[in-house]
Order: sequence, then structure tokens, then C-alpha cells
Amino acid sequence: MSTPFVQSPSIGVFDSGFGGLTVLRALLNLLPQAQFSFLGDTARLPYGSKSRRTIARYAAESARFLVEEQGAEYLVIACNTASALALDAIQEAVPVPVLGVIEPGASAARATSRTGDVLVIATDATVQSHAYSAACQALGLRALEKACPLLVPLVEEGWVDHPVTAQVIEIYLNELRAEAAQKGFDPDTLVLGCTHYPLLRRAFEKAVRPGTVVIDSAEAAAEAAVQLVSGRRSAFVDALPPLPRSAQLQCFATDSVEKFERLGSRFLGRPVGPVRLVDLGG
Repeated sequence: MSTPFVQSPSIGVFDSGFGGLTVLRALLNLLPQAQFSFLGDTARLPYGSKSRRTIARYAAESARFLVEEQGAEYLVIACNTASALALDAIQEAVPVPVLGVIEPGASAARATSRTGDVLVIATDATVQSHAYSAACQALGLRALEKACPLLVPLVEEGWVDHPVTAQVIEIYLNELRAEAAQKGFDPDTLVLGCTHYPLLRRAFEKAVRPGTVVIDSAEAAAEAAVQLVSGRRSAFVDALPPLPRSAQLQCFATDSVEKFERLGSRFLGRPVGPVRLVDLGG
């Protein structure tokens, strides 16, 4: 009997910058035999300051590049802003399955929360979209969202284990906990709703109250991608022989290739290799 799993699926991963490399990092661990193309639309970031229409246009152009020019059979939108504001536009633009990062994060929270109350930290654009709140509500959860704008620059500065970063995290969480108490929430789960935040996971796990589970939305998205591609749990693909790592990854950026190569390796946990510059237009 033939297996329904394609041993070397081609997967496109898209972000407005390079934070989405944390999603790719998780995907590489779970699907080491896949072929990956990652595109960072660095020429047009940040998406959060753009209109919904513009974000949808940019994201659709990036999706078409990965599918039409790189042959991606699946797309993972490793960008919370694009997942929140442009997922429908991306799905209409390409004829392949498309997965965002928000619904997997909400599903992971549903699987772990006992109280049904969750906290979500993200960028301002993601919080303003209330996409996590809607996804959680659809699963019977109550979600309290908070924008944490200082965390992304701290991560990009490399201050992952810095005392200043720990203090900022504590301030944000204290504010969020106070608001939760005021609204009568009993949260037991914290969702990291930005692809930069997985680099701060250990810091958050130290800062949360005992018994609180920290959900890494990058890992949740990667797990969902495994099920999308294989139709089975990740244990199945673990048994398959991996292809050589040097043959499976190609990164593209629309600007700032040198910065992408420098910072991207920190997010990916390994050298990103040569990054190719592409022009998607204005």
C-alpha cells in the first residue's frame, strides 16, 4: 500500500521580515526531508503601519512568487500581521493550501487551557486586528490581548538574556495580569503572538506565574503544517530519512540582504546561507 505522504514536499514560508524564520526553524526540525523556500519582504516592512488593502497586495505578491517561481506546494504565512489581515487574499491568490500562524496558536491554547482564559502578547498591528481574540473565541476561549512594542527591537538588538529585557517582560506581564484580574479572568495560558517572541520563550517561562503554560505560536504553526502536509502526526515523519540539509533551504529577501543574513541566522539557529535578492515591485 502506498503512503499518502510526499517524502519531499516543497513548502514556501513567507514573512514581512525575518522573524518568521522561527517558524521555519520549527519546520526544519519537524520536516527535515522537505524542500523550503523562505521569503522575507524586507523592502516593504513593517506591514503593521500599512492599510489592510496594501498588506493584502504585498502578501499576495509574495505568495505568488513562492508558488509560481519557486514551486511551493504549500504555504506557511509566518507573519502574524499578514495572517491576521490578509489570509483570505493569499488563499485567493494561489492554488495551494495556505496556513497562517494565528489559528494554530489559538488551537494550542485550547488544548492546554483548563480555565478557558488565555493571555496573548503581540505587536500592535496584530492586537488591533483582534485576530487572536476571534480565533480563541471560536474555540470557546476568552482571550486578553496586549501589544508589547519594545520586545521586537530588543530581540533584534540581541538582548534576549539581558536584564533590561527581563524587566520589560515583567512590566508588560504585570500590566496584563492586572487587567485580567480587573475583568475577572483566570488565565492559565500565555500565547506568544509574534514570530520574534520564541527567542524570548525562556524569559517568559521564568516570568509567568506557576502553572501558566507558554504557547510558542511558531511551534504550533509548524505542528499544524506537519498535519497539513502529511495528514498524520509528526511522529510519522520522524521515521523518514532526511535529505541533506544543504539541499533543502533557499532564502530570499526584497531588501537588506546583508542584515537578513546576519540577523536571520540568529532566528533560524543556523546559518541561513546566501540570501538571494528579489524584486516584487513597489
